[in-house]
Amino acid sequence: MIPYLQLPELVLIPKGFFGGFPPSQFSIKPFGTLVAIGVYLGSYLATRQGKKLGLDERVLASFIAWVVGIGFLGGHMFDVLFYYPGQVLSDPLSLFRIWEGLSSFGGFTGGVIGIFVWKWRYKSDVLPYADVICSAFPVAWVFGRSGCSVAHDHPGIASDLWIAVKYPNGGRFDLGLYEMLLTIPLALAFLYLRRKPRPWGFYVATMAIAYAPVRFALDFLRVRETIHETNGLVAAVDPRYGALTPAQWACFGLLAFGVALFIKVLRSAHEPSAFAAPPVPPRLLHAARRTATRES
Repeated sequence: MIPYLQLPELVLIPKGFFGGFPPSQFSIKPFGTLVAIGVYLGSYLATRQGKKLGLDERVLASFIAWVVGIGFLGGHMFDVLFYYPGQVLSDPLSLFRIWEGLSSFGGFTGGVIGIFVWKWRYKSDVLPYADVICSAFPVAWVFGRSGCSVAHDHPGIASDLWIAVKYPNGGRFDLGLYEMLLTIPLALAFLYLRRKPRPWGFYVATMAIAYAPVRFALDFLRVRETIHETNGLVAAVDPRYGALTPAQWACFGLLAFGVALFIKVLRSAHEPSAFAAPPVPPRLLHAARRTATRES
């Protein structure tokens, strides 16, 4: 089986180092580091591609900030509400402690909400900006799921197959590892396809169509019993609604959205507007002019 590898965290300030302060140690954890690298690299690749396609860099930076910020918040809230609903009743503030857990579909949902909030605020077409982000997203997702693979926070059902990971309490499928490996070909394909302009919506639709069936299949391997080790609770049972996980139900909607958008992209591929960069939203344009006036 695949070895159970863990990267040590780097302790910056030990617990109680300053005469009882801090109450807990400050450290750099492998999971958070890999996720941060993924966010940075994805933002960099999206910005570079946006400039190549004629998108305003300031507008794209604003769009990324809204999508990523609300995406992280949504990822945590979805995780708590659908996977640990009892925790909300006993500790409502857990909804806002985003460092305690994230759900991928919750992050997608939060990102979509961020897109619509940005669209409402700036009254601009969002598809070009969303498409540029999605063209770089698989690269970022590889790093994010790499964090999951070293944290081993997505254990699956017990198995002694060679593709299983040798967890301390026995062999199990490691879904974070598998999703990371399956995302690598998609990331490489997108990096290749980015060399030429594609109609707006191409990457959004393709990513939705590619991700939905993979996630739907992998979730059948998710853990079905509470896992305990000597250090306490390691993973809890994923809830099932009609024999499917919340993510599997979301896959139906994601796939339908991707197919519908891809059909629309194909129909509009011959139109010049399918490649044209949208104008800078007036609200952002006025803000940039005010900033330039103050600096001068």
